[in-house]
Order: sequence, then C-alpha cells, then structure tokens
Amino acid sequence: MEVGERKERFLKQRQVLIFFVFLGITQAGSEPRHYSVAEETESGSFVANLLKDLGLEIDDLAARAPRVISKGKKMRLHFDRQTGDLLLNEKLDREELCGPIEPCVLPFQMLLENPLQFFQAEIRIRDINDHSPVFLDKEIVLKISESITPGTTFLIERAQDLDVGSNSLQSYTVSPNSHFHLKLQESPSGTVLPQLVLNKALDREEQPEIRLILTALDGGTPPRSGTTIVRIEVLDINDNAPEFAKLLYEVQVLENSPIGYQVAIVTARDLDTGAYGEISYVFSQASEDIRKTFRINEKSGELLLTQELDFESIQNYTLNIQATDGGGLSGSCVVFVQVMDLNDNPPELTMSTLINEIPENLQETIIAVFSVSDPDSGDNGRMVCSIQDDLPFILKPSVENFYTLVTNRALDRETRSEYNITITVTDMGTPRLKTQHSITVLVSDVNDNAPAFTQASYTLRVRENNSPALHIGTVSATDTDAGANAQVTYSLLPPADPHVPLASLVSINADNGHLFALRSLDYEALRAFEFRVGAADRGSPPLSSQALVRVLVEDDNDNAPFVLYPLQNTSAPCTELLPRAAEPGYLVTKVVAVDGDAGQNAWLSYQLLKATEPGLFGVWAHNGEVRTARPLSERDAARHRLLVLVKDNGQPPLSASVTLHVLLVDGFSQPHLPPPEAEAEAAAAAPADALTVYLVVALASVSSLFLFSVLVFVAVRLCGRGGAARAGRCSVPEGPFPGHLVDVSGTGTLSHSYQYEVCLTGGSGTLKFLKPIIPNFLAQGVERGSEANSSFRNSFEFS
Repeated sequence: MEVGERKERFLKQRQVLIFFVFLGITQAGSEPRHYSVAEETESGSFVANLLKDLGLEIDDLAARAPRVISKGKKMRLHFDRQTGDLLLNEKLDREELCGPIEPCVLPFQMLLENPLQFFQAEIRIRDINDHSPVFLDKEIVLKISESITPGTTFLIERAQDLDVGSNSLQSYTVSPNSHFHLKLQESPSGTVLPQLVLNKALDREEQPEIRLILTALDGGTPPRSGTTIVRIEVLDINDNAPEFAKLLYEVQVLENSPIGYQVAIVTARDLDTGAYGEISYVFSQASEDIRKTFRINEKSGELLLTQELDFESIQNYTLNIQATDGGGLSGSCVVFVQVMDLNDNPPELTMSTLINEIPENLQETIIAVFSVSDPDSGDNGRMVCSIQDDLPFILKPSVENFYTLVTNRALDRETRSEYNITITVTDMGTPRLKTQHSITVLVSDVNDNAPAFTQASYTLRVRENNSPALHIGTVSATDTDAGANAQVTYSLLPPADPHVPLASLVSINADNGHLFALRSLDYEALRAFEFRVGAADRGSPPLSSQALVRVLVEDDNDNAPFVLYPLQNTSAPCTELLPRAAEPGYLVTKVVAVDGDAGQNAWLSYQLLKATEPGLFGVWAHNGEVRTARPLSERDAARHRLLVLVKDNGQPPLSASVTLHVLLVDGFSQPHLPPPEAEAEAAAAAPADALTVYLVVALASVSSLFLFSVLVFVAVRLCGRGGAARAGRCSVPEGPFPGHLVDVSGTGTLSHSYQYEVCLTGGSGTLKFLKPIIPNFLAQGVERGSEANSSFRNSFEFS
C-alpha cells in the first residue's frame, strides 16, 4: 500500500520508476551478442569486428556514430569508427573483475544514432593461469594422540587459488614418510580438500614430532604450485572429543555494525578432565576474507567483528569453527552469518555520452546517455529518475537501467540559449537517498532569422545645394541570431526605374547603414526620389530583408525672381501708353515675374522703388499691376520712368528690378481692349484683317469730321517727334522663354503669362492703345515662338 502511494506521488514529477524492466529503443536487440578475450591481453588489442553484427557498412559509421557504453565509470572497451573493430582500452584482470565467479562476463551496449538504437552484447574474459596456489598458514599444526588407530583421517587447511576452471587448484602432494599418506576429498562446492590418513600408530616416546611438506598443484600449463609445512605433535591418550551444542548457528548482522560487535558465541564441551578437557576454538578452512572480517576468542568461543560488514560486497559468510581439546581431539560446527542490508548507498549515475551544445531547430536530439545503479537491495535498490518539469527535455528509458535525455521539441536559441538540467535519482529506501547530476546544454545558433529593419520605410529630408558626401540619414536593421549570423551588411538595391541615376545620387555604408548624398541636389531639377536598401546577414545561406527609403529635397532660396514682362534685355524698351483722361486706378500695365523656387521662397511681392512723378503711379504688391494713383493733369510730364522691385519671400530674400516707360496720350478716355478671341483671329488672317481695318477707319473718318480732326492733330504732334515715334515701336522678344521659368499660381502674377502691350507705330494711320496678348511661353516650342512674335509686332502697327 505504501509503495503504491509513493508511485502516485512521483508520477506528477515526470519520473520513471525502474523495477528491473528491460526496455529498448527502436530495434534494440533482445539477445546479446557474445565475444571473448583472454585476461591480461594488452591494451588496444583486437576483440572482434562488429560491422556484421550491427548490420552496418564502413561508409555508415560516420553517420550512425556508434559508441560503446557500459556500467561504471571505466571505459574498458573502445570502438574504432574507422574500421568497425572492438578494441581493449586496458588490460583486464579476471580475478579483479569477477573473483571466483565463472564464467566472467562483462555486459556492454552499442549505441547507434540516426535513428537511435541499442545493441546488447557481452564479452567473456577467459582465465589464464596467472596465480599460484597459496596456503594462508605457512605452518599447519596437528596434535595427534599416540592412541589414534591407523586409518584415522585428519583434515588440513586447503590452499587458495584465484584462478578458475582448469587453472584452479587440482591436487595436493605430501612429502614421503612412513606414518601418513594423502587423501583428497571433494566438498559439495567442488573444492578439493586435503586429508592426512594415519598409516601406522604413533609413538610419542619414539618420535614426538613429525614434519611434512604439503604441496598444492593447479591444472594450468605449465602447472603452478604452493607449499606449506605440516607439523604433527604426538600427544598422550585422549578418549573424548569436544562436542558443540549446535552443529549450525544462524545469525543476522546489520551491515555497518561497529568493529568489535559480537556476532555469536559458540560453545562446546569435553567430558575429559584436566588438560584433555580444556577446549580452544579456532577457524577451520577459513578464507582470507573471513580471517580479515572475524576473530574468535580461543577460550570463550565469542565471535567478533574485526571490520565493518558491507552487504554490497558480501551478503553472507559461512564460518567453520573447530573446538580442540588438550589431547588433540576436535569437533566442528558451522556459523552462517547473513548480512542485512541498510540503505547506506545513494544511487549512482554514470554518464556515458554527453553533448553540451546542440543546434537549434532540431527535433528529438539526443543530449545524454547515462545509466543509474544502486548496490543496495530490495526497495533500497529501486530507483526513480527525474528532471525538472519546465524544460523541453524528457527522459526515455532504454536497456538495463540506461536512459537517454532527448529534446521533446525544437529549441529556439533566440528564446533561450542555455539550459541547466538537473538529473535526480532517488531510491525507495528508508531514509530515501538521492543523487543529483547537473549538466549545462548550450543551444548553438542557426541562421533562421532574417535582419529586420526598425521601420518598413524611411523618409529623409535634405536641403538642396548640400555639400557632397553629406550624411543624410541612417537605416538600421537588427538580427536576433548570434555571431556571423547576426552581422548585418547594408546595400543599395537596383532601382525599379532605370532612369533614376541612383548610383550617382546616394551611397550607403555597408557596416552601419549610414546614407550619404554623393552630389549636390537641386530642388528645381529633382524634388524627390526613392529607392530600396537591403540588409543581409553573413549566415550560410544568408538571409536578407528590404526597406523603402524616400528622400525629399527641401527647397532653398537659390533662385531670384525672373521678370517675364517687360523684358529688360532688348535693345528698345517697351513704352506703355496712358490716356490723360484715365481715372485713378487705371491699369497701366502689369509686371509679370516668376520664381523657380517653391513655397514661400516663390511668393513674390512688388514694390515701386522710383518714379519720375512720385504719387502718380502705384504698384499692387501681390499681382504687380501698375495703376494710376490720381487723375492726370496737363502739368504732368508726357514721359515717365518707373523702377519696380520684385522680391521673393525667402530667407534671405532675393529680388529683381524692372524699368517701365509710360507715355501720356491726349484724347482717349477709354482704351480699346479687344477680346483675346479677336486677337487670335487677327493673327490668323494677317493681310485681310489689315484691309478691313483700313476700310473701317476711312468710313469712320468721313462720317465724323470731328474725329478726323482729332486724329490729324494727334498725328501731327507725333510726327513732330519723329525719333520718339520711331522709338515707340514695341519690342517683343524673339524665341521662346526659358523652359525652367514656370508660372506659380497664387503669387499675384497674371495666369498663363497674361500681358498687356500698348505701342504707337509711326508712319501709319492706326493707333492701338492697349492690346492683350496671351502667348503661353511654357507650352509653345521654338517653331511657334517666332510666328507668335511676328504677329505680336504686326498687331501694333498703323495701317
């Protein structure tokens, strides 16, 4: 009942109980293979080739990793993985290993991996005749009364021979004499016992002492021998031999009993009196172990311990005790001492195979192969083996108290790189004894994790006009592996757009992920670009990942405003006509300018810096329109020169200036502003439209004398200023405007480069004050530019 409760308790601790059950892993052999070798064979000697028995070829040895495992800490055998031979690791002494037990067999196991297999085998150690017979007593004393009749036998202490079989003790001889001959008797255990047989009566007065040489011979080739002296003392007549109260004494003694402990008391009595009735007790046929362990009081028969008993070494002793009286007669009894076991030996764990480092991600990997043993008996020798519950390892029983420690799932080094495993072996005795063995298992890294960027995408900002080799940002990736598997190398990946010159724009430091701009960037040419970077580790095979990098070029105020109208690089400046009847706020012209920058760097403002007549004109700050500030008078000069400043909103601000020429004209209160559609039609039909205009002017001159007079008056005045009239022709730029000048909506300039030109052409009868022209300088090409300019000039000529 108690044992059952103990089992219940230990099942919760993942423990495996051993009840001398032989369990095997896959294909473990049930019948052991047998091999033999002679004792004292030199170390390294060949025992057998195991390839056939294991079912392997030489090419399979490396993969299956066979090795020898056996009980105990000594590895007496060695397996050669190159040849498949089983070799000796040391000289084997049969007598040391097995003592008198025959046959002397050492069991061992062959362990194969991939898959795991156990093969049971045993090697028999053959005895050689390396020990001579030895008498424990150099001299044997026999006291024989002269009254003993011929034919009486006397038992003599036998010799000891550690060899077995035919090499053990086989016979005895005695030196030639006239009184005794030798008789050999076989005991129930098979031991040959020497006996002296009296041939003729002894005469103490004739020969009080006889000395004989007893020789013991073994059966080896050549035979070995040992001798002792048998000294016979002839005594007077003694007609009663001592008799023991019991012929067999049975006692039980606990092991580890103290020295001097009384095992038993034997008693014998002799009916004789005097010296013939005095009894002395001695051991008879006692082995060396008995003589070292026990002693007997010659007078009292008290049997005492001279050294501690050890159940694990010897479980029982049989002692022959002889009681001899003063006349040489003797009697004998047997004392059977049974040693009682105590739980005084903790379990022993012997590690046969241990792998301290294993790679991660492997299934059911063997970590260790070990055996457990307890020399105690019964419950004292039953054992329970366990490890901690919170580990990814399990214990699997194999054969003859062998266990394998294996992983029960794949290990992940990134989760845990080291395990401390404590194997606990506990016996079932009282009190319970246990043994613990700790091992450390390191999980080696496998390249199973690709580098991971800290961000899936990076946005970097760099201001234009940067210095070359400027550090613009850093990408970072980490790898949870270790060693070379965690060393990350960065690189630029080929761009998806082959037109992006990535190699000339940026570079990356392969070691730390620093990004550098290789050249100065221009916001107006390239406002943004993106590319992918790769991070690869140095594992085998290498793993990699990617991240997107977007570079935004930030604008710098590096472009001054550019004036589209009026252009200042022509030979003849453009003159704007202003009727003297114009009201305040009259639109004289508009300054059109653009800025190649962006954002507030492209916000333009206009300012009138200088004027011929201060206070007459004003410039709107946000759209560049030049308007009259007050009514005109006759006192105002006919020609005016205005200096307009165009400034952006950058830091620091950049600016440009333009000079405007304004000519005051009498007689028109409202200027003629033809719509843009009419101008387009006039440009398409050049000569025909001119004729139509002439006819309309002629009809208007005839029908209105007043109007004709005014025209003549104006023409006369203009002709009087011939140079001025010729200078009044509007100058229009040839060819298209630069392509990088773009209109920026919201800056106050006219949309689509909307311009006004007023020109007076001398020598013609047509006067046009204000005419809108709408060339799209960005959309038109070189071919259309010259045609547009020609139409532009023709539209301002007098007919």
